[in-house]
Amino acid sequence: MTTYVKKGKLQVAQELYEFINSKVLPGTFITADQFWSGFESLIIDLTPKNKELLAVRDDIQNKLNTWYLENRGHFDFDTYQTFLTEIGYLEPEAEDFEITTANVDDEITVQAGPQLVVPVNNARYAINAANARWGSLYDALYGTDAISEKDGANLEGGYNPVRGTKVIEFARNFLDKAAALKKAAHKDAVSYSIKEGRLIVSLSNGNTTALVDETKLVGYQGTQEEPSAILLKNNGLHFEIQIDRNHRIGRTDNAGVKDVILESAITTIMDCEDSVAAVDAEDKVRVYENWLGLMKGTLSATFEKGNKTIKRTLNSDRRYLTPDGEEISLKGRSLLFVRNVGHLMTNSAILDPNGEEIQEGILDAVVTSLIAKHTLLDNGPFQNTEKGSVYIVKPKMHGSEEVAFANKLLDSVEDLLGLERNTLKIGVMDEERRTTLNLKACIKQVKDRIVFINTGFLDRTGDEIHSSMEAGPMIRKNEMKSSEWLQGYEQSNVMTGLSSGFQGRAQIGKGMWAMPDLMEEMLKQKLAHVKTGANTAWVPSPTAATLHALHYHEVDVREVQKEKMHQTGAFREDILKFPVAQDPSWTSEEIQEELENNCQTLLGYVVRWVDQGVGCSKVLDINNTGLMEDRATLRISSQHLANWLHHGICTKEQVLETLQCMAKVVDEQNAEDPLYRNMAPNYGDSVAFQAACDLIFEGYNQPNGYTEPILHRRRIEAKEKFAYKTIIS
Repeated sequence: MTTYVKKGKLQVAQELYEFINSKVLPGTFITADQFWSGFESLIIDLTPKNKELLAVRDDIQNKLNTWYLENRGHFDFDTYQTFLTEIGYLEPEAEDFEITTANVDDEITVQAGPQLVVPVNNARYAINAANARWGSLYDALYGTDAISEKDGANLEGGYNPVRGTKVIEFARNFLDKAAALKKAAHKDAVSYSIKEGRLIVSLSNGNTTALVDETKLVGYQGTQEEPSAILLKNNGLHFEIQIDRNHRIGRTDNAGVKDVILESAITTIMDCEDSVAAVDAEDKVRVYENWLGLMKGTLSATFEKGNKTIKRTLNSDRRYLTPDGEEISLKGRSLLFVRNVGHLMTNSAILDPNGEEIQEGILDAVVTSLIAKHTLLDNGPFQNTEKGSVYIVKPKMHGSEEVAFANKLLDSVEDLLGLERNTLKIGVMDEERRTTLNLKACIKQVKDRIVFINTGFLDRTGDEIHSSMEAGPMIRKNEMKSSEWLQGYEQSNVMTGLSSGFQGRAQIGKGMWAMPDLMEEMLKQKLAHVKTGANTAWVPSPTAATLHALHYHEVDVREVQKEKMHQTGAFREDILKFPVAQDPSWTSEEIQEELENNCQTLLGYVVRWVDQGVGCSKVLDINNTGLMEDRATLRISSQHLANWLHHGICTKEQVLETLQCMAKVVDEQNAEDPLYRNMAPNYGDSVAFQAACDLIFEGYNQPNGYTEPILHRRRIEAKEKFAYKTIIS
């Protein structure tokens, strides 16, 4: 039972009230009375508009359902577009403009590179992600399938010199491309030194050489005669050649090279949303505590590994001497965004003057910004920004009016906290159909503070399915990746960003590589994201960030963007082509295969979310491949099943039988987890299993197909149930 403190007209959960008053407000030059009074006014002012926008969503969905039902079988594209325009789904095309966002850090405006997304409520993961700004190429290669195990290069067991040789060969090839030598290769080097401001490389044949592009040399550590590290730069990204002839690897290397360190996760999104299970004040305080530690540079995590107790803290900056002898430093940590929740959900952490839960998006905006004020005031050893900005990612917005509301919200938060206008920057996630179709108009609403747009297959497909639920049965999930709407969506996003002046001012991002164990395949496929002109893309781990960084060395995104700046294209018609199966003639085996795939994926994620409060983890799919999953995965699977069920492709009994069968599979996959609670055979007693059923069988009526209302309700039920059992026992 939550205990509330009465503050003005608000009721604030005691743990949140005490946390803000004792840990957050000190050092911000804002008194408790000022904060709570201003927060109350902000809630009263903005809540009605938030609720109005949600009502518009429901109204539009009802109109879409009616139109599809009335026009099924005799669809006319021109009539469809006219209808969408009449109901406000398609907005007037915005006039040409360029964003004017100012005071943005170089990690966004200058550098192109990987981006991590991590649940901020897990301190260890958050620290690892922040520290993933730099990563060992040797470790990333040696410990993953990026290096083949053929020819005796086995990964299992102790250090394998055969595998090590392959790693070194790979790294030398990288150096030859990113820091080419004149008429020589790095594998022929026997020493590196700095002379007269140049990198001099002594070769095994007795000759010396230098860099083809000598401007790539940035600095060094150690002495010029025997540097311990050489700092180079290519396509805006730094990397180090580390030298130590006494190191176990360095002593086997002709040039004493022990490792190559890459600047990897340039930016990281600390997530309060899809990868987090936060349903009440207790959970929200845990989220905010870690964000506070990150903003003040004091976050630490202690854990047991083997027989050792390990403490993780944030990395210090890296210091070098330039070839001219001047001291320079580079950030040791990724530039951090914070992803707030969207406009939909409410949270019981604060009750408004009517005794109702406040909108969680408003709560996040106020509290995460208040916390971030500490980094603006230099309240700690490490600061997140050099330009005086706070970076907030806002997900799941539908159309430009909702983006305009987010802008007004941030205006109000700046006024509350005494921040200059547009200190709070915004990232607009392009993951809802109505935003995709009106992206330019959306960007225009925040043109003075926008720093980020992106695409994401899972949420975007979930909304695609729900928006066109009554249009007919959707194609199979894997077929979505080659559908016309998706191709148009991906291209339109980049071109809209570039035409709006994003180059040199903001990020254009691409979605997640969800398979953290399949790095060889990621190296093959994720280069495509760079070639689209996106200057960042999501990766599932620090290791993946280091390997994905190789792509940004291979392709200069700035040059790609320059080429695409002059390209034009009209994608609206493709984007509007909903992915309905024109002649669904799947066999019973194909239908069952799709059901099993969706049910297993759904159950594998839901059981951890509901029973353990884990919002993001590596979940085994039906083929036992580990997939990094969050709520977006759940949305597409549940909506696809709801669609097929609604159109009679399968029956409720068939789906329920498949769920029960897959629950046994998921139970077995989690057999080694001591915290896991089996779903089978007592399905009715498993809150997680019942949540999975709700997501499918109530999926048609869920707002825009979102999973949060059901997940939150069931997680609260599970917390109460397990707490009660603990008390009884």
